[in-house]
Amino acid sequence: MIEADDVCKQFGAVRALGGVSFCARDGHITALLGPNGAGKTTLLRLLVGLLARDRGSIRVDGVDPAVEPMAVRRNIGFLTDQFGLYERLSTREYLAYFGALNGMDKAAVARRTDEVAQLLGLEDILERRAKGFSQGQRIKVALARTLLHRPRHLLLDEPSRGLDVMSTRALRRALTALRADGCCVIMATHVMQEVSHLCDDVIVIAGGRSVAQGSPAQLCAQTGIASLEDAFVSLVGTDEGIAA
Repeated sequence: MIEADDVCKQFGAVRALGGVSFCARDGHITALLGPNGAGKTTLLRLLVGLLARDRGSIRVDGVDPAVEPMAVRRNIGFLTDQFGLYERLSTREYLAYFGALNGMDKAAVARRTDEVAQLLGLEDILERRAKGFSQGQRIKVALARTLLHRPRHLLLDEPSRGLDVMSTRALRRALTALRADGCCVIMATHVMQEVSHLCDDVIVIAGGRSVAQGSPAQLCAQTGIASLEDAFVSLVGTDEGIAA
């Protein structure tokens, strides 16, 4: 479980977050929705301990990432918008490198590499070097790295961007399997269809603050609007949110 209470973060004169509170439960996929500049990426970085918050509290299974960052990171997989692939390494070599960084032995890395390759449909590029990979292939390899050490918590920053239809289906199958395995998944996304069909819970952020949390159906009921997209626009108070 990941919990945040009144989390604030300022960069100079810019207030990135001005009070975000939520609870993301194990065995659930929680969507993080908000217009561009709402603070979603900043929040994800605070949750994993890459940034220090100015105020408020964060707990990942009861552990504060600001106090024990390495303890938290051992159980978190974080997919950012920067994939960090090494173009001279094959997919298998890349995963072996990150497996070693996470303290996995060679047998465990080999076994887990085969598992995530099957889960994400990577078999055809396991032995290929990353140079020349498509955007979708790069995202899937980065996601495989994120899943390799079997984290109990996943933080995903727009994981479906650039994916084709088949790759998107593979991603959804993977996330569904992880949810069934009890993982706590927080996913920043702008794809309303993805939220409606995949996510159990939604956190809506606007102006650096959390303005609503609930299932897609609950948010629609709260606003009295049948469409999740229109309900989201109503909650954030601007039509700009729809294009974010």
